[in-house]
Amino acid sequence: MDSFVNLIGHAIVAFASTNIDDVFVLVGFFADKNFRAHDVVISQYAGITALYVIAAIAGLISLVIPPAYIGLLGLAPIGIGIKKLYALLRNQKTEPSVTGTGGHGRRLSVAAVTIANGGDNIAVYTALFATCESFDVAVIGIVFAAMTALWCLTAHWLVNLRTLGVPIRAHAHRIVPIVLIGLGILIIIRTGTIQLLKH
Repeated sequence: MDSFVNLIGHAIVAFASTNIDDVFVLVGFFADKNFRAHDVVISQYAGITALYVIAAIAGLISLVIPPAYIGLLGLAPIGIGIKKLYALLRNQKTEPSVTGTGGHGRRLSVAAVTIANGGDNIAVYTALFATCESFDVAVIGIVFAAMTALWCLTAHWLVNLRTLGVPIRAHAHRIVPIVLIGLGILIIIRTGTIQLLKH
């Protein structure tokens, strides 16, 4: 029983430590009028599931993914952020990265940012899964699903909190592009991808 409790504790710590910044990204998406809440939730689950599957496969077959290549995913939030910034400068209030693509485009946008921000997730989860049995990996997946729901609820609550929700909704469209671009740059720098791009 102790080992099972420890496993759940390790899963919670692994998820929380690698997804703290996702709360702020989710706040930005929930505050954006162009994104419906269920689109954000579905996309977040899709992104976390993709990271979980990649890490599980890598851990179970002992694959080593060079961090520099994982960091290339940082180009996704940079691209989305630049499009949002361009639209903002042109005083457009439509979602530039999903124009003409409806719900599927919105979901793809959120999922892409979640996956792009998942370089550290893959590294941590792969190391965790490499030391686990198949049953343990499944249990961790359930914990991750519950934690994802908690993350979405927290972000949605922050946006709708009276003291914070109004200013967040009023200024999110100005802040989100900078956050996304900064996030992408941080991913590229901390994974060493910048050296890869110089060659």
